[in-house]
Amino acid sequence: MDAGISPTVPIVEPHIAVTLGGLLAQLGPQSAELLGPADTDREVLGTEFYDALDELPDEPGAILLVPSGSALATTDLSALATAAAAARYAALALKCRDGEVATLTAVAETSGIPVLRVHERVGWRLFEALISQQLGEHRHTEDAHLDRGAEPLFALANELAEFFGGSVAIEDLGRRIIAYSSVPGQAIDPFRTQGILARHVPDSPFNDDQYRTAVRSDLPLKYPQMGEELPRVVAAIRAGALPLGTVWAIDPTGDGPITEEQIRRVRGAAAVAAAHMLNDLRVRDAGRIPRENRLRTLITGSGVVGSEFAELGIPEERGAALLGFEPGGRGDAAGRAAALDHPTRLAQLRTTVQRHLAVHRPEVVTVAHGGRVYALFACDRLDSAIRLAEPLLPILDRLLDTGTAIAAPGIVHRAVEVAPHRAVADRLFDTAAHWSVTDRVLTPTRLRPLLVFERSAELFAAEPELRFPQIRALVDADRPVAETLLAWCQRFGNVARTAADLGVHENTVRARLRRAERTHGIPLEDPDTLLTIWLQLRSEGVAE
Repeated sequence: MDAGISPTVPIVEPHIAVTLGGLLAQLGPQSAELLGPADTDREVLGTEFYDALDELPDEPGAILLVPSGSALATTDLSALATAAAAARYAALALKCRDGEVATLTAVAETSGIPVLRVHERVGWRLFEALISQQLGEHRHTEDAHLDRGAEPLFALANELAEFFGGSVAIEDLGRRIIAYSSVPGQAIDPFRTQGILARHVPDSPFNDDQYRTAVRSDLPLKYPQMGEELPRVVAAIRAGALPLGTVWAIDPTGDGPITEEQIRRVRGAAAVAAAHMLNDLRVRDAGRIPRENRLRTLITGSGVVGSEFAELGIPEERGAALLGFEPGGRGDAAGRAAALDHPTRLAQLRTTVQRHLAVHRPEVVTVAHGGRVYALFACDRLDSAIRLAEPLLPILDRLLDTGTAIAAPGIVHRAVEVAPHRAVADRLFDTAAHWSVTDRVLTPTRLRPLLVFERSAELFAAEPELRFPQIRALVDADRPVAETLLAWCQRFGNVARTAADLGVHENTVRARLRRAERTHGIPLEDPDTLLTIWLQLRSEGVAE
């Protein structure tokens, strides 16, 4: 039915050059720096990893990534730089110690090729991804995965369809169909036809459960016919443990069990698709947006279907840490509002958090929401997540401003738990601002008493019958007595310690307590009543 649908849609786009100087400006000095003088106007077309056992690939305009650069002798490095310059590479990228900077600068000057020093904390795959993202953002529209760059995936789909005899679709994590088969006579159903025409998998009562199970499974699965949907064989497309998408093949032979040959064929196709999807800048960039959208869904709690953890490459059994990041300025309300509403500052905060955490947790996903940044990554212990994030604070102080805070509400094991934990993170930020907490890392354990006071204040305000009306009157009319009563409660009725805390005579404490009891009618005999009074005094902010 879809034989007449052309597998490629020609797209003509203007060529927008990405220069070396522009790329370095986008990456920032925390990722890479240029050593020595160089032509920063030269165009960058891509990246290529250096392999000492292979000949230098013919990739003019690419940045040659040299992970083994620090192990090369100076003569070998000079020879490599000269060869790269002759092959018209855009630059050489490697890591080095401070003492080797002068040598590399000299190599750049003598060979004529720019040398980029990659920051030691930036992993090579992360650095490659950052460059790819910048190139993709400059060169491709949202639907650029439909152009001829996706032809290998269309060919792969056709090859698999020849074996199965049914239509094959390759999807990204956004459930968009990025390639499909067009073999004459292939079996196809209305559901697949609609997906191809819309370039997106249509809604189905079975789709969410099937997708969640398929992404989690290590082996290909087969789903039986359901209504007009023909039987399907599906395999997850992964790069290591990180999901990239799925490949679906209609099986017109019926609902029989999946065969060993089918498993072998579809697994092989998934592996080939993974390689192409990683190398294709358009698909890689398209995969970033669905991941951010998944996290946005999770933190808002709207439209959660339960498959989000699997799609993000996070095992539910291990759990995930949700961290919140708030820009500085919490002590000043106007300054804090300005910081939260500044999109550029917030975007820089998100980018910095993403780059730092991705070095250690490649599956991390971050999103800016409501003036704060939230990060989700696989982790089974809250203290481990905090240790991972704490080194970010001095970096953020240098890049943004002092005072950026981290909220660590806890570990989540299910998708539906993320939104409540995000609410806890927000409450931690708000409580810290209200009580002028100076800690940079906020957890429920550290702020538990203040959280109780905050919630108690809300409870007392919502249900007036729970309050002692005499307490509010006492705070307004005779604050020294209110402060003495609170200090006395905090010292568990010890008059001597209360007097020392307040800097008054013990008899002054006794006199004020009598005034609270006799003049203001506050009962001090019953322990439960005292506990309620203590909590109300604390919630009224007497000790602020």
